[in-house]
Formats: sequence, C-alpha cells, structure tokens
Amino acid sequence: MSDHISGPRALAEPIADITDFYAFPSPQRPGHLVLVMNTMPFAGPSDVLSDGLVYRFRLRPLTATAADQPDQTHFQAPFQAGAPEYVFDCVFSPASGGATTGGAATGDVTQDGECSTPDGQRVSFRTNDPDGGSGSGVRVFAGPRWDPFIMDARAAVQTIASEKLAFTDSGSIFLDGKNVLSLVVEIDCGLLGGDATLVGVVAETRTRGAVSVRLERVGRPEVKNMLLAPKQFDPVNRDLEIRDLYNMEDAFHLGGSYAGAYRARLNANLAFWDGLDGKVDWPLNDAGSHPLTELVLSDFLVVDVTKPYLERGSFLEVELAARRGVPHTTCGGRALNDDVMDTLFTQWVNAGTGPTISDGVDQASRPASRTFPYLAAPNPDPPERPEHL
Repeated sequence: MSDHISGPRALAEPIADITDFYAFPSPQRPGHLVLVMNTMPFAGPSDVLSDGLVYRFRLRPLTATAADQPDQTHFQAPFQAGAPEYVFDCVFSPASGGATTGGAATGDVTQDGECSTPDGQRVSFRTNDPDGGSGSGVRVFAGPRWDPFIMDARAAVQTIASEKLAFTDSGSIFLDGKNVLSLVVEIDCGLLGGDATLVGVVAETRTRGAVSVRLERVGRPEVKNMLLAPKQFDPVNRDLEIRDLYNMEDAFHLGGSYAGAYRARLNANLAFWDGLDGKVDWPLNDAGSHPLTELVLSDFLVVDVTKPYLERGSFLEVELAARRGVPHTTCGGRALNDDVMDTLFTQWVNAGTGPTISDGVDQASRPASRTFPYLAAPNPDPPERPEHL
C-alpha cells in the first residue's frame, strides 16, 4: 500500500505515517512545482494534523553520475544530490472549534497552519480551505482528502506470499474510499535558486521541538512495503525488521551503519521480483548486487522543473533514461493520476522488455483534478480501519 503503515512505528503512531508522496509541475500554473504529502492512513472524520510534528519537504539539485564500471562492487545510482538544500516546513496549531475525545477532534474543527520557505518567509493558512493560503511564492492547502493511491494491495501481498504473480484483470483498490490527511504545497520554482533543472524531492515527518527527530520519509512508492518488508528471501538478515531504521535515514545521505543490511534486503527482494516470469532480466554482478539497488536507495523523486506537467507516464522516466544513457523526455516526478505501480512491477519483473505487468487497477475511483488543491474531496463515509492494522 505505497507507504501506508510502513513499519512498526507507523503502525503504533499513524499520525506521523506518510502514506504517499507526489511531486509534479503545476498543470494550472507553469513555472510552479506541486508537492503533495498524504498522511494518516484510514483517516476518520475526527482526525487532524499533528501540532507535535513538522511536515517537511526537502529539495536538492541533482547531477548525473559516471557510468558503471565492470569492477565496481555496487552499480551506480543515476544521480547525485548536491547543494544547496531547499526546505519547506509546515506546522499546525491544536485543533479548535470542536470538542476533543481521546485526542481526536469532534465537530467542525479547523487548525491554523504555517509554512516556512527556504529564505525564512512564513505563509499562514487555515485547514480545510480549498483556496489555501498564499504568499511569498507559496500556496498551501491542508485537510482530509480521498486517498488517490492506485494498486491492488491484496494481490501484491499474495504475490509475495505465494511466490507467483497473483494479479488479475479484475483487480481492486484495497478498501477503496479511505481518506488521508493531505498537505499540498505549490511553490514558485524561482525559490529554488533561479536556475534549477533537475531536483530530488523527499517528504518527511519529524518531531517538533528543540530536538527534531525524523520519524518517516518517503521518496518513491512501495520501497518499504514491497522491497524492504519481505524477509524470507534475504539470506543475510532474515530476522530483521528493517523499515523503521530505513525511515530514520537521510534520503540524500545514507548512513553507513545499516547500508549493508539495506543492500542485502534489496538485492534479494529485487531478484525475487525479477524471477517471477521465469527468466532473469536483471543479472546480478559478481558481488551479488542488483542493477536497481542503488537507484532504489536514492529514494527521492526526480523532477525536471523545466518540463511541462504530464498526467501519466512520467514516473521513473528520468531515472531509467539516465541508466540507458539517453536524454529524458518528460518532467519525471510522480503525478496523482499516474498508474505508477504498473511501471514499477514491469521494471521489477521484466526490466520493461516484456509485457506490462498490471495489477488490474488503472485509475482511482475519484481521480485528481488539474486545479488546486488537486486531490479529490474526502469521502463522507469512508471505510473503517481494519482491526489488524
């Protein structure tokens, strides 16, 4: 389920759980970049954004890396993040306007929000205002929205459990109609130094206070739940739940303490996916490294802010073009209506050289729009969170 419930900590503290992250050029305002962070899986009518968290977007310029060499232990990631870093932080007040029960708000409630820009400007807004708050090159919306993620999660989990592709043409979105708490920040690309082209973007939730601790971070979808969660194929760390450790890492600068554990898990699980069609499309090198492992570990969305919005087909295009040594043709990133899981499954299973590996779900039941705040309005009667989650 993309990044929903991406580890024990997210299960215990769902308010800090980032379910999904999107970054794409604005279809409404050229020269602007839209950043979307969805949180709180199965958000209920009384759920509000946390006044104890910082909701952070981080952006860095990217440069291409050198080509792989035959004697390298690891394949190269296609891009390296540079400096400076551009940070947009959003924080919220406690909920007001309704009673509270067990820490959740009831009745008609709102929150004051504030977004800080890289140059220290502050933009105020109120939650649940579809027009958002604007100023200093930034526009912000926050509030409940219909979860836009597109995937047959049951079939994906069954594929891992049975070690056979379980997708069918009649796939369905798991508990479709669930809501999330969304944060949409639309920024003027001029805030990124004026000459930005390729940028890496990541979303984080962090504790708010004198000491800020990273709780969750998301770049691409399904890195944690499809590629890091399964333990049974990993001969090195078969008993290690690795996702909480991974969540605490800096997406732009992976620490050395657990890097070997992440690589071992990814090498094993990517090889599992590659073998599901009965052939090897991603041969490991002599050191046992999978060609996609370093790309996956560079876990941020790659966006070309100079190219126009594309509804479908831009996800992973920039990274894959760089691997092939050819110019990219799209904006990259991830748009709300793009069926990115078919792209990922196809790359994992056959490297894009065979038929599309589809999970049978091609679009959301409530697709996103092309106007701010882009996501569909929340479901007034969402499904209940399952008891086991």
